Amino acid sequence: MTTRPDDHDLWIRRFHPAPDSAVQLVCLPHAGGSASAYFRMSEALAPSVEVLAVQYPGRQDRRWEAPARSVDELARSVAGALKGRLDRPVAVFGHSMGAAVAFELTRLLEREHGAPPVALFASGRRAPSCVRQEEPLRTASDDDVVAEMKRLSGTDARILEDADLLRIFLPVIRADYAVAGSYRCEPGARVRCPVTVLVGDADPEAGLEEARTWREHTSGDFEMHVYPGGHFYLDDYRSSVANVVSDVLLPVVAGEE
Repeated sequence: MTTRPDDHDLWIRRFHPAPDSAVQLVCLPHAGGSASAYFRMSEALAPSVEVLAVQYPGRQDRRWEAPARSVDELARSVAGALKGRLDRPVAVFGHSMGAAVAFELTRLLEREHGAPPVALFASGRRAPSCVRQEEPLRTASDDDVVAEMKRLSGTDARILEDADLLRIFLPVIRADYAVAGSYRCEPGARVRCPVTVLVGDADPEAGLEEARTWREHTSGDFEMHVYPGGHFYLDDYRSSVANVVSDVLLPVVAGEE
């Protein structure tokens, strides 16, 4: 996937522009998700932190585009869209599949783009080195895919009950599940910045030990926050998560001034 000169407008949503903020936070959505998943977090963090919410291809106003095929493709496309646009310290936040993209984006920014992030937040995702052998959902029946979405409890029930909406949504979720399921990090892959992990205590996709293994993927500081709930604990604890983000970022940024 190549980027065009106007791809920043395609990829990045600023719901609450904050040009005077101390830091920018790039937010990567979950499988099947969109930039709008971060509207409330953006609202909570502004104006001290400016959220740059990523819009993946294949959904909402980008629904006519083909979905991405890999985590690496997404990371490189986002990095390209951000190039020359990061004029302040930057951090990266990702939930579920978005955490894998966030990890690879952080590595890419550290290696190639001269804008190493000051922090990485990984939410609702087991560590990159924790691989499960699972049946791919891309070839599963529609009923099985819907059952999986219900199990994870992160999809609006109105979508799951509307046949017309499902016809639009299912190809996207299948493609995203394929991206998430095929992701494998390089052996020994690490970032240099601090990593903060956030996870629900009953998340079927990220056990606590699997989440704690993120500490092996950074040479910086590590901390972990556990919330009551499942894979989409974030829906109930956005304010608390926003506070964690602020508590991590603002002292780090103040120390750089």
